[in-house]
Amino acid sequence: MLYAGLDLSRKRLDVELLAESGERVFAGGVPPDADGLRGLANRVVGFGEPVLAAVESMNGARFVHDQLELYGWRVEIADALKVKGLAPLACKTDKIDAHVLAELCRRDLVPAVWLPTPEVRGERERARFRLHLVRQRVRLKNRIHAALLAFGHPCPVSDLFGVRGRQLLRRLELPEPWRSNVEASLALIDTIDEEISRIERELRGLGAGHRYVPLLMTIPGIAWILGYTIAAEIGEIDRFAAPKKLVAYTGLCPKVIQSGGQDRRGPLAKNGPKYLRWGYIEAATHACCHQPYRPLYQRTKQRLGRNRGAKIATITVARKLAEASWWMLSKGEPFAPAGATQVLAA
Repeated sequence: MLYAGLDLSRKRLDVELLAESGERVFAGGVPPDADGLRGLANRVVGFGEPVLAAVESMNGARFVHDQLELYGWRVEIADALKVKGLAPLACKTDKIDAHVLAELCRRDLVPAVWLPTPEVRGERERARFRLHLVRQRVRLKNRIHAALLAFGHPCPVSDLFGVRGRQLLRRLELPEPWRSNVEASLALIDTIDEEISRIERELRGLGAGHRYVPLLMTIPGIAWILGYTIAAEIGEIDRFAAPKKLVAYTGLCPKVIQSGGQDRRGPLAKNGPKYLRWGYIEAATHACCHQPYRPLYQRTKQRLGRNRGAKIATITVARKLAEASWWMLSKGEPFAPAGATQVLAA
C-alpha cells in the first residue's frame, strides 16, 4: 500500500507518496486538471501497489477525488480545520502540507468528511443558486433606494418596484450617470426575477417527489422552498446518530470554553453549511409566532432582555427545529409537538 498526500492550489497539485515504512517514494507536482491527474495516475501505476490518498477540503477537491478514483485510487477528503488541529506546524509550505497528509494517511488518522452523492450536490446547487440570485436582486434594489435618498427623493409607495413604484421611478429626474444606473438596475432586476421564477418552478416540481421535503413542510415556519433547501443541505439523515449531531452540524451551537472551574459559552460555532444554518434561522423567525414555539421564544426573549433576547431566542427556536427535523426524518413521520394528540401541520 502507498499513501499519498495531495495539497491543492489553483495551478498546482503537490504530491508526496510514502511507503508502509514511511519512506518517501515520490514527491513532485502536477497541474490539477484532467491531463495532469491522468499523468500522475499513470506514473504511480509503475509502483504496482494500491494507493490511499488524502486531500484537504476546498474548492476543486471533489474533482481531484473523482478523477483519481477513476484510476483505482482510494481518496479521502480531509477536514482542513481538523488537520490543522492534528498537525500544527511551525513552518507551512505546500510540500510540507502534502507530507503531513500522506503521514496522516499512513497512520490512519485522516479526519475525512462526508461526500454527498452527485444527486445531492445537484439539489444543493439549485437551492444555493436561487439564494444567490435573491441576494443579488436585494443589492440592486438597495442601490436604487440609495440613489433616491442621495438626491432627496422620498419613497411614498410601499413597493418601489411594483406598478406604482415603477411609474414613480420613470417620473423622477435624476442626473447622469445615476439615471442610467437606475434603468440598468431595473432591467437586471426583471431578468433576475424571471430566472428566480424558473428555478422556483423547478424546485417545486422536484420537491413534490422528494422523500424529505413533504415531511419538513409540516414544521411551523417551513414552506416548500425552505424545505427543499434544508433537505438538500442535510443529505442523508442516517449519517447523524442523534439529534444533537444534526444540531452540531448546523453550527447553531455556541462554542464551549471550559478550563478548571470555569465554564463559558462563546459565539455560535458556525462550523456547518451556512445555507443550512440560514434555512433554520429563517424558519425560526416564522415558527416563533406559532405554537408550540411561541412560549419558548417569549420566555427566552424576556429572560435575556431587549438587546440580545430576540436574537438568542430565535437561535434557540432554530435548534429546536433542527432537533424536530431529525426525529421526523429518521422515523418518516410528520411534525407533532410533544404531548400532542394529533399531528399539527404548518
